[in-house]
Amino acid sequence: MTANVTLSASAAKQINTILAAQTAGTLLRIGVEGGGCSGFSYTFDLDTAVNADDQLIERDGAQVVIDEASLPFLEGSEIDYVDELIGAAFKIHNPNATAACGCGTSFSI
Repeated sequence: MTANVTLSASAAKQINTILAAQTAGTLLRIGVEGGGCSGFSYTFDLDTAVNADDQLIERDGAQVVIDEASLPFLEGSEIDYVDELIGAAFKIHNPNATAACGCGTSFSI
């Protein structure tokens, strides 16, 4: 399955910064799991493997993988990195989410 998930330029820049301090071949894995205050939570992990059923997203040298089970929840999403007065964090702009919690890592569909 292929989902239309994109990386913003600021997310790609931050991912490259994080991965520069890691072992060669490390990439960011983003997933969705049940739980959190709104029903689903985003997960962010470092990984060195790309599984056969993963979708690989690349921009400006940054690589992100998403597992097949998470793809339907992320369809049409943009992975962004924001640096605001209250803090800096990856943020997923997900058009499928009907509600989200205040922390931005939990959502419902």
